Amino acid sequence: MKEYDVVVIGSGPGGYVSAIRNAQLGKSVALVEKYSTLGGTCLNVGCIPSKAMLDSAEKVYEANEHFQDHGIGIGSEKVNIDFSKLMGRVQNVVSDTCNGVSYLMKKNKIDVYEGLGSFVDSHTVKIEGKDSSEIKGKNIIIATGSKPSTLPGIEIDKKRVITSTEALKLEEIPKKMIVIGGGVIGLELGSVYAKLGSEVSVVEFADAVIAAMDQEVSKVMKRALEAQGVKFYLGHAVTEVKAKKNGVEVIAKKRKDDSELKLDGDYCLVCVGRSPFTQGLNLEAADLSTDDRGRIAVNEHLQTSQSHIYAIGDVVRGAMLAHKAEEEGVYVAELINGEKPHIDYNLVPGVVYTHPEAASVGKTEQELKADGVKFKKGSFPFKASGRARASNESIGFVKVLADADTDEILGVHMIGPRSSDMIAQAVTAMEYRASAEDIARICHAHPTYTESFKEACLAATEDRALHI
Repeated sequence: MKEYDVVVIGSGPGGYVSAIRNAQLGKSVALVEKYSTLGGTCLNVGCIPSKAMLDSAEKVYEANEHFQDHGIGIGSEKVNIDFSKLMGRVQNVVSDTCNGVSYLMKKNKIDVYEGLGSFVDSHTVKIEGKDSSEIKGKNIIIATGSKPSTLPGIEIDKKRVITSTEALKLEEIPKKMIVIGGGVIGLELGSVYAKLGSEVSVVEFADAVIAAMDQEVSKVMKRALEAQGVKFYLGHAVTEVKAKKNGVEVIAKKRKDDSELKLDGDYCLVCVGRSPFTQGLNLEAADLSTDDRGRIAVNEHLQTSQSHIYAIGDVVRGAMLAHKAEEEGVYVAELINGEKPHIDYNLVPGVVYTHPEAASVGKTEQELKADGVKFKKGSFPFKASGRARASNESIGFVKVLADADTDEILGVHMIGPRSSDMIAQAVTAMEYRASAEDIARICHAHPTYTESFKEACLAATEDRALHI
């Protein structure tokens, strides 16, 4: 039986990154993956294909709605969409990305086993599948990710009532799509199909979209997507979803007055979160268990009750984000190697990849108020940004929250162009405990979108924004 320093179960962003870092540190590493391609949900049916679709949908929308502003004529008709070719490009992006991960495994001399991994005991993993065998690990890392959740009484038939996985592989553009859930995944995929021509309706239990984010960001996001044709039914509880031969009916009740809402569509996309996936691991054989939410309990070092078995990513507490899983994967690898890594979970950014994009890091106003923290804020709208106006992307703003006494940046929230990239500057600043004044005094190139971050910091320090 082959023995490794580290056995990683699951090849998503957390798993494969951890495998690479362990190998870089001189460990012998095995990576166990039940599917034939590496990369997990993120690369195969999540982050990567959805971003490819978002890019294509935005190009269609720009051609239909804004090309004429640039003096580019495409005729009086809407642009023609070859949906099969569009989806073919998406799959090419996925294939290239997954093949890249396979290359990295070979480059780092990591043994890859294809098959379902499960515990025989706390050091032994049985693999059932193409590469059936048993291997031992001095250390074992569980990185099996998550699966889409559903609501009680709603059956996901994967034909008319679908999850994000099926929505990324449809063979037609729906005439009508109903989305249950106004969170990140629901808004991203809903906006994709709205821009491709679908009539999209979003039913959300809460009274706001992306309710966990800054309230002002939420309001601007809703208005922006409504302008793109998305209809919202907030404060509604879905009571029934009926799949039919050629469509679906969704019934919901308004929480305020119990009035009933009925919507008909071609597909119902259920986006109500994700659940940890540990099925088939046989955790009991390693004397491990899960909590009432299906998560594996870990300590501050991501160790389970068995100190040589670690769990990372979506199977443990915290945000279900690919980059959070990656950081945890690196953390565990370096910990195994005797180093002293750290993760500040307060500085894990969140991003919504719609157009406009939204991003945030740190505390929201609501959280600071609840914690009794005195703070000041500065905001700068993109409509006052020369670069944003030049690019016809003037929707949104950047908001900076800073400690009232020390001026340390406590939170940054933005919605608008390149937010997914710009948030990294805020994370860097907060990692080094920068003040708003620090950023305000850094020279930013002109004209750039990042100037808006500087201006928001100026606004937070004695209201000295220059361009508004």
